Amino acid sequence: MVTRAELEALPIKELHDLAMETARKHVDVGFLWEVVKALPVAEEVIGDDQRSKVDILRPLALINDFLYDSDSGAVGEALRPLYVDYLVEKGE
Repeated sequence: MVTRAELEALPIKELHDLAMETARKHVDVGFLWEVVKALPVAEEVIGDDQRSKVDILRPLALINDFLYDSDSGAVGEALRPLYVDYLVEKGE
């Protein structure tokens, strides 16, 4: 089993991919929804106020961010704790 420290040390792309693969394996739609709901908050945290406000109003923008931004850059890093907590919880 991977430790929390090992998960936190992973590059964000690898951490994201591991969390998504775990969610697929467990058919965990709830976790995927948690990530989508966390995207505007992550964007707000990194200072992208305008984008976070648009995403709250436009579900398609949230889906786009989920598909293209949740595994890289500052948004991905802001989501890191969510991925680590999920993987620790699932024991993956």
